Amino acid sequence: MARSTRLLLACGAVVLATACTRVLSGEALPAFGAVPLGVLDAGTVLLDQSRMRSITGAGEHLTIIPSMDGRYPVDIEELATTAPAECRFVFAETATFGPDVKAFHKTTFQDPPDGRLISEGAASYHDAGTARRAFDGLVSTVKGCADSSMGWLFVNSWDAGTDSLRMRPGSCGRDYRVLSVALLEVTFCGFPESVSEIVMTNMAANVPGS
Repeated sequence: MARSTRLLLACGAVVLATACTRVLSGEALPAFGAVPLGVLDAGTVLLDQSRMRSITGAGEHLTIIPSMDGRYPVDIEELATTAPAECRFVFAETATFGPDVKAFHKTTFQDPPDGRLISEGAASYHDAGTARRAFDGLVSTVKGCADSSMGWLFVNSWDAGTDSLRMRPGSCGRDYRVLSVALLEVTFCGFPESVSEIVMTNMAANVPGS
């Protein structure tokens, strides 16, 4: 179920929460281990479960999905290798956050009664310039996917600003923000956009120097 749910959040409108039943294997990169000296611990940026319950309004129904509280990016190779090259990032967190990640943490929550999902993730880099390059690379990748023949399926509506990026494939969404040495991500299905915005704002407040 954990891997199926990761697929749901990855593909957005491609698979709906209530219909996602196929179990897929995920290929995880080796864990980074201890956070390197002088690198922002990405886990300190994330919100705890009680805060997420309050923001989403799901209360005690909102729980962390077992095995989906990880400290390294995960690629769903079965789908990444079959997706158009321009859209591979949808199924590959290594492509989303780039090769220069120094620390990473992502947690996915479920609200079973309403079939809703939301995740919060953060990647930290050696310096702000590297984080900016990762963000700019992601924006370029999303544009390439959106302009491709399959863009309507994997990206659909999207827009990017100086420091933020949003995608709205169907009833799901992805939001990104680059801030100092961190690249933040919120993905969601079933929750209103306002919830994602509040989560992102609170995560951003946890980035030192923000």
